[in-house]
Amino acid sequence: MGLQVVKRNGQKEDVRFDAIQEKLTKLSEGLNQDWVDPGLVTKLVIEGLYDGVTTSELDELAAETAASLAAQHPDYSKLAARICVDNLHRSTKDVFSDIISDLRNYVDPESGKHAPLISEEVFDIIMENKDVLNAHIDYERDHNYDYFGFKTLERSYLLRLDG
Repeated sequence: MGLQVVKRNGQKEDVRFDAIQEKLTKLSEGLNQDWVDPGLVTKLVIEGLYDGVTTSELDELAAETAASLAAQHPDYSKLAARICVDNLHRSTKDVFSDIISDLRNYVDPESGKHAPLISEEVFDIIMENKDVLNAHIDYERDHNYDYFGFKTLERSYLLRLDG
């Protein structure tokens, strides 16, 4: 039996080179295909995998691998960011106002107490305007970051509810 990956729902399945390459090929659309090689990134990722890796960890390894190739061409940095964004999108809700509700209703896991991560004032403004805000957010624009830009955003500005 080969290496297995643990999916977000907890199920295990065999690691498939073609599935990883297909995902990376899709994420590299619009990048310089003369320089960006999803097959190379996939090969390097497979070499770094271990049994029981989670899909999120696999995405992190793929992003780091693509970022390490940015000296060959800057579009590898864009591919790395797209992998990170795809991973983020898979672990967050699709609707902005739903995310804001989660941030406002956050309960600290250690104390069990309500510990809102945004103010009531901000929450109220967003909820009053949620239809307009939700309609105008284009999540595809998240794919315009390069790796450094996304990692800066992730470290400095994104709020994490779990972990």
